[in-house]
Amino acid sequence: MTVGNKRRQPSLAQLRAFAAVAEHLHFRDAAGAIGMSQPALSGAVSALEETLGVTLLERTTRKVLLSPEGERIAVRAKAVLGEVGALMEEAEAVRAPFTGVLRLGVIPTVAPYLLPTVLRLVHDRYPHLDLQVHEEQTANLLDGLAGGRLDLLLLAVPLGVPGVAELPLFDEDFVLVTPLDHWLGGREGIPREALRELNLLLLDEGHCLRDQALDICREAGRDDVPVTTTAAGLSTLVQLVAGGLGVTLLPRTAVKVETSRSNQLLTGYFADPAPTRRIALAMRAGAARGAEYEELAAALRQALRPLPVRVVDQDA
Repeated sequence: MTVGNKRRQPSLAQLRAFAAVAEHLHFRDAAGAIGMSQPALSGAVSALEETLGVTLLERTTRKVLLSPEGERIAVRAKAVLGEVGALMEEAEAVRAPFTGVLRLGVIPTVAPYLLPTVLRLVHDRYPHLDLQVHEEQTANLLDGLAGGRLDLLLLAVPLGVPGVAELPLFDEDFVLVTPLDHWLGGREGIPREALRELNLLLLDEGHCLRDQALDICREAGRDDVPVTTTAAGLSTLVQLVAGGLGVTLLPRTAVKVETSRSNQLLTGYFADPAPTRRIALAMRAGAARGAEYEELAAALRQALRPLPVRVVDQDA
């Protein structure tokens, strides 16, 4: 369809609606993800189909599927939205640094323990920065970064994702959390090999901390960890330990908060070198606000020194 000699073009709202449906394959979930009502979302996708003259979705009573044409268009839509996000980021960078909106994505095993420090730093040093925080699992955060929905991530690395630059902040050890009557409870110098025989409780799939715990077990010579009980968050995981269902691994930054919830827990420490994880900020490579993010990373390294972590040198 044309107006004069010009072909109608899709709106950004239509592209965002379709990209959300392509990601979630569910109208309600997609609408919630972008803050749009479900009727408006459906109307926007229908309008995009009319504008492009292409059927993008195969709708059934039970689920939504992308048509073959829709799969191709979804890739283009994501790229266009990414470029629009980069344009907005460039415009933000033209203005005074550390002003405007900064959308920070944080993984659940970091958010409760580091956000107080992050928020206090931003409030005190960057009062004109509108920090918006989104807590999600790693895969969703990386999708949000690639699509321009998020500007900066705070998560465990290495990621090994092309087009994503990492700004290391610190390394922290893992500790063993046990019930009061466990033979390793409160011990120091625990060999990693002890993990071979323990009933280890894990987070649900999708949490990077689960994958890290499994990697630690493999390094200790244990290839299989029977999964009989899992938890959606560290708080539940620690309560399961307090109830005697097993033991778990916690990063040092989480220990004070999580073990204070129960008097039925003990903490054991591994022999050097203890298993560790690295936490970093991650941004799109070549981001227009890259210099700001590097400055923020440097400020965070200093602010995080009181925590039980080993801050990474700026040039690391």
